[in-house]
Amino acid sequence: MEYKFTKDNFDAEVLNSDVPVLIDFYADWCGPCQMMGPVVKELASEYDGKVKIGKVNVDQQPELASKYGVRSIPYFAFIKEGNLCDDITGSVPKSRLVSKLEAMV
Repeated sequence: MEYKFTKDNFDAEVLNSDVPVLIDFYADWCGPCQMMGPVVKELASEYDGKVKIGKVNVDQQPELASKYGVRSIPYFAFIKEGNLCDDITGSVPKSRLVSKLEAMV
């Protein structure tokens, strides 16, 4: 299941999550973000129950983008026990995201 994270549900869904979280910071107008969208959706299905995977639209949630210092998108934040433990900026192969996810579970 792919989540949609907002400032209203962020603490409950991300910071207080009992499983690791992958956040895809994106924008609708971003070409590389659109390319990564199907990959993120696949990962959400593959890791359902093991990792919470969701998206933050940087245009709609600028506070969250600012909190994580997002300067370029797509930006992937790997959160474990409420803390940023790794990140990736830009369009990357699925295998790179998988290796980071495997390190968290």
